[in-house]
Amino acid sequence: MSISFNLGKKLIFLVLIVSIVTLSITAFLSFNYADQILKERAGDQLLGESIVRGDTLRLLFESRIEQNNILANDPMIQLLVSEMNQIPEDELKEFKESNRRDFLIQVQAFQELIGFSIGFEDTKIIGSNGKVFFSLSGISDENFIGDKFFQRGLKESFIEFESAEVGKKMIVVSPIFADDSKIGDEPIGVIISRMRTASIDNVLINRSGLGESGEVYIVNNQFLMLSESRFLENVVFQQKVDTFAVQQCFNNGEEFLGFYEDYRNVPIYGSSYCADDLGIVLLVEIDKAEVEKPIDILQDRIFQTGIVITIGMGIAAFGISKSLSRPLLKLKSAANKIASGDFEVRTNITTGDEIGELSHAFDSMAQKLQESLIEIKEKEDVIKQQEDILLKFSQHEQNDCVGVIDMTDSTRISSKLSDDDVSKMYEIFLNFMAKIVRKHNGEVVKNIGDALMFRFANVDSKDTAAMKNILECCLSMIEAHDELKKELNAENIDALDYKISATYGAVKVAESTTSKISDIFGPTVNRCFKINSLCPKNSIVVGINLYEILKDFDEYEFTQFCSIEMKKKYGYSIFEVRRK
Repeated sequence: MSISFNLGKKLIFLVLIVSIVTLSITAFLSFNYADQILKERAGDQLLGESIVRGDTLRLLFESRIEQNNILANDPMIQLLVSEMNQIPEDELKEFKESNRRDFLIQVQAFQELIGFSIGFEDTKIIGSNGKVFFSLSGISDENFIGDKFFQRGLKESFIEFESAEVGKKMIVVSPIFADDSKIGDEPIGVIISRMRTASIDNVLINRSGLGESGEVYIVNNQFLMLSESRFLENVVFQQKVDTFAVQQCFNNGEEFLGFYEDYRNVPIYGSSYCADDLGIVLLVEIDKAEVEKPIDILQDRIFQTGIVITIGMGIAAFGISKSLSRPLLKLKSAANKIASGDFEVRTNITTGDEIGELSHAFDSMAQKLQESLIEIKEKEDVIKQQEDILLKFSQHEQNDCVGVIDMTDSTRISSKLSDDDVSKMYEIFLNFMAKIVRKHNGEVVKNIGDALMFRFANVDSKDTAAMKNILECCLSMIEAHDELKKELNAENIDALDYKISATYGAVKVAESTTSKISDIFGPTVNRCFKINSLCPKNSIVVGINLYEILKDFDEYEFTQFCSIEMKKKYGYSIFEVRRK
């Protein structure tokens, strides 16, 4: 009975351990995968919202500037401003009153032209001396010579915001040039228009798809919030927003997607749209807690489910252990008899399950033990012979220059050819390129489908001749495009394009005792395949490590690719190589 009890206890313990480990691994992988997927989807959504809304705001800003420029380029406005710039100051007031109607007609015509939906409220037409020639709100004697908007408006068109009793107002400023002005001429005046911001606010207050804590707002280059907050009141021009995403925009001119603390010091997941040329950055944010809430729910449910499953498995294991104990004791007794040399013993257990099958096998074993021992001996001899011919690999690390040449659009080309022509095309292409590699003392490692991997083994990066030979090998492949085309045309196969990538760095070399061909693997090989996908057809790209070695060679020209995805995901830059 003690043996049965111990066996059951071990079985229960084993089942519980297996259940807990399996559930823990499954829960961990599921949690991590779900966390990654949710964050990627949330990031994609935030990034999409920031791009769409940011582009919409930019379009609104540019359209407002363009609309203000229409008024600034009106011939009548230009003529009136030119004339009033020449009027003596003591006659200016009378001239403004007499010409106010002409100004008003042009401004009203401008409003009818662009429509009333832009929220146009006021406009001031100011001469180059800072005097107000016309104001929609009435005759004004203000002098804007020291006004920052006026001074900047003499140089360029721009948009700014100013605080109002309720919210903010948009200020659109444009210079006025004479009708016959040329490039480089000074402006004759400035138009300062004030408009409502309803169209901009509509872009920001729409929080559909942003959950319970998502919000969209803009911040100016003074780090002040320019739109209403979802959480705080009266924040326009009052709330300081000095977050990481805002700093990235105004300090580095970069956009940002990730986790950081917002103006409430609450951890959020946010995406920025940097428009530092317009003096703003748009932020789309959602609380980190809301992003991770489904993960927390999933974690709780996995934990609860795991407890239930573990308890159930323990109960099941206890019942199974009882059913196993008695037949196993009988098998143990029979085994002891066989150990003492009694090969006539039989268990005769007929439970109809695996133990019954084990009993049948056990009984058969007693009859065939001697034959089995002989067979085992024979098999041991065979195994020893097999061990002598098993592949044994020696592995070491060295610095190689690794290259990959890959066909482009091979699937489309192959679909138009017969099986024989497809085989012929691959044979011509791969052998053609392999000859060039061998001509430059390179080593063909292997072909992978329509791609060929080659290397220059254990090359010294300081050996100028060796490094130039590697680059010349790659350039020779590109320059042999026409020759390859002739060979393909001779077999009635259309010309094909290809792309080449090369990297330099440490690789692991696996050498087989039964083959002279070595295989290589490691991060350098992986990078070579990754950057090949970004290479233009019939061109060569090299990784940053190889570029640092070759960049001082005067006969070659290097052009860096701007691949945000490669830089962000792998921290790696690539360069296209051409002869000068």
